[in-house]
Amino acid sequence: MAYRNTKTGFGLIARVLHWGMALGIFALFALGYWMRTLTYTSPYYQSAPDLHHSVGMVMFALLVFRLIWKLGNVEPDTSDLTRVEHIGAALMHWAFYAVLFVMMVAGYFILTLDGRSFGIFDLIDVPSLYSQKGLEKLAGQIHWILAYLTMALALLHAGAALWHHFIKKDRTLISMIQGPND
Repeated sequence: MAYRNTKTGFGLIARVLHWGMALGIFALFALGYWMRTLTYTSPYYQSAPDLHHSVGMVMFALLVFRLIWKLGNVEPDTSDLTRVEHIGAALMHWAFYAVLFVMMVAGYFILTLDGRSFGIFDLIDVPSLYSQKGLEKLAGQIHWILAYLTMALALLHAGAALWHHFIKKDRTLISMIQGPND
């Protein structure tokens, strides 16, 4: 079992990061969507946001690790892609990194622009690195818009993977599920 990527597919680490982050991001979106319906009298009014913030910070750490891992690994061979597919795939992947990074930073600022810190699973306190009261609402709007943009990108990404699998009949999806072919 290959832990690192090879020319014929993604290694175990890249695949675990891909699918784990996909699951985490969809769960965070669902949790965030549900949290917006909570009222002050809800028993989850405090615990749901605490969970969202904590898992969001774990996702941020994984995003940074994933980017480092991506830059330190070979990319599976994409010579069977057309120029347009190659450019589209590169744009999609880098758009994901950029949108997720800015969305997560905006989430951090929602919590800390007033100068307060917050906890991750009540284990670690994350300090406020910058404070400017009054910008929390803007940070929240950015976070909300980018969360929906992330879901749109995920649908496009999944659609492209399915197109590669069922229409083009190449190994793109298989290499992210099964790994290298060697």
